[in-house]
Amino acid sequence: MPNIKAAVKWVRQSEKRTVRNLDTKTRLKTLFKKAKAAKDAAVTSSVEAQFDKAASKGIIHPNKAARKKSRLARALAK
Repeated sequence: MPNIKAAVKWVRQSEKRTVRNLDTKTRLKTLFKKAKAAKDAAVTSSVEAQFDKAASKGIIHPNKAARKKSRLARALAK
């Protein structure tokens, strides 16, 4: 348990952020799988936007977002 009063708040904030980020990452994985299976351009573009949004907020690394978008585009082209 933290000794500093502000550190207690940091712990609370970290827990909230961890839960929110984990939820977003899980949702992205599901969206990626559905878009890959659907092979629809409209669905693909919305999923790519979600990856960009997560990367801009720092939830996932920008390179990971680019890699996922690239793989999604490759799957759509096949």
